[in-house]
Amino acid sequence: MMSEGKIYHIPAMLNECMDALAIRPDGTYIDVTFGGGGHSRAILERLGPNGQLYSFDQDLDAYQNRINDSRWHFVHGNFRYIKNFMDYYGITAVDGIIADLGVSFHHFDEAERGFSFRYAGPLDMRMNRQGRKTAADIVNNYEESELARVLWLYGEMTNSRALAARIVRHRSTNSITRIEHLLTAVGITTAELPDGTELSIDSRQKKDLARLMQALRIEVNDEMAALTEMLEGSKTLLKDGGRMVVLTYHSLEDRMVKNFFRSGRIDGTIEKDFYGNILSPFSVIEKGRTASDEEVERNPRARSAKMRSVMRVANEVIS
Repeated sequence: MMSEGKIYHIPAMLNECMDALAIRPDGTYIDVTFGGGGHSRAILERLGPNGQLYSFDQDLDAYQNRINDSRWHFVHGNFRYIKNFMDYYGITAVDGIIADLGVSFHHFDEAERGFSFRYAGPLDMRMNRQGRKTAADIVNNYEESELARVLWLYGEMTNSRALAARIVRHRSTNSITRIEHLLTAVGITTAELPDGTELSIDSRQKKDLARLMQALRIEVNDEMAALTEMLEGSKTLLKDGGRMVVLTYHSLEDRMVKNFFRSGRIDGTIEKDFYGNILSPFSVIEKGRTASDEEVERNPRARSAKMRSVMRVANEVIS
């Protein structure tokens, strides 16, 4: 549960996202990352009485932010199953889809969720608490080579092999089940402390720790495969003229979204017509917008956000 008085999430570039969606009052929309409900509420404000909104979240903590509106439907599930869930609801085509791929403030700020190196607490990182695999399972059970692969692939850590070796060496005598244990394993010695205790981390160490935590989180939640399936499902759901908006927060997911929006393919392979013009099921609207200086000042976590948006076009016309 969310601690009293804490903000669940502040969506980045909210107005810009709504402009890019170009919401039709009678349209059907999907928010695949409900979280604190910021995007969903903004969409509902722009919908008429016949509009419909389906909001996904695999974390039931988000349901505490539910909206009392007959036009709104909460879908408790991973957005990778977007097509399956929409089939269940009898929805075959939608006017718009929005995805905010960033981790909610709630996840970073709740020590018991284990997403942040800032607080003492269990090493968990599951978006869906019903999931079986935690970050502790990964660091304690993966072979050294596999752990190094995760750190390199999802954290882009140049010292992934050395770091994996340190973790494996540490776990041979000490189980790694808490954030403090992980920090000690990678060379930042700290005692085990009560959950929620703020940890003292040198600013020079924070960048590498952020990459380490990102890599583990992506592996725990199978985020890149889930994103792949969501994008493919979204392509089949969007009506001609329908729009999709995605907010990314790191280079791995942004590269995938950029390639998909440009080509309509996850691998980014470009198809061309006889004249060499690029063919795509999408017309690009925003190529990678970032938050304004004013917004970053109000919400520093918006600094890493990048917004991309497209419109679905008929018959894969030339983009």
